[in-house]
Amino acid sequence: MNTTNMNTLILGATGGIGAATARALAGADTTLTLSGRDEAKLSALATELGAASKVADLGYESHVKALFGGLEELDTLIYAAGAAMPEPLKDADPVKVRAVWNANYFGALWVLKHGLGRMNKGGRVYLLGARPELVTARGFSQYAASKAALARAAEIARMEARGVTVALVLPPAVDTELWAQVGKAPKGSISPQEVAQAIAADRAGAGELEIRVSG
Repeated sequence: MNTTNMNTLILGATGGIGAATARALAGADTTLTLSGRDEAKLSALATELGAASKVADLGYESHVKALFGGLEELDTLIYAAGAAMPEPLKDADPVKVRAVWNANYFGALWVLKHGLGRMNKGGRVYLLGARPELVTARGFSQYAASKAALARAAEIARMEARGVTVALVLPPAVDTELWAQVGKAPKGSISPQEVAQAIAADRAGAGELEIRVSG
């Protein structure tokens, strides 16, 4: 796919993978828009990269609709928002459960609903998924379930979105702040930059439906 003058939106841009991907894609050939909830971090990153920024809480469809309403047609759309908040099923907290599903699934649902129709022909959508064999673990019921739901929604989106590639990015464990909730990242975790480079390489190439980032 030709990357000249690409109009790119990154959601969840202030997280580890989102920020790394923004840096990997920033350049003279890309018109970059960044979105996130943390206005201070978002503004700092946008200033660093010469990008536009729009604050939005992806858990609210109204925020997502307003976000896309103010944008031109897109060539690349990257959904990098996510949350884990692990806890045993017997302790499932409604607030945490909603936060995990809003970040991992519902935010992506609203982005697909309002974003697919704003994609140029030949556009690429990247969704950050999770490998089932790596997230089927005690405490991760909501994370695993929401990522599984995202994978199935991506399959349907491919059927419904004509002329747009919807890719699921499947890295191993990634060393980001998400792991601070359980102490530290697992041994052998890869860096956010490695995921970002995999996305950048795919965008510059023919494009895959599933990108298994190797560790």
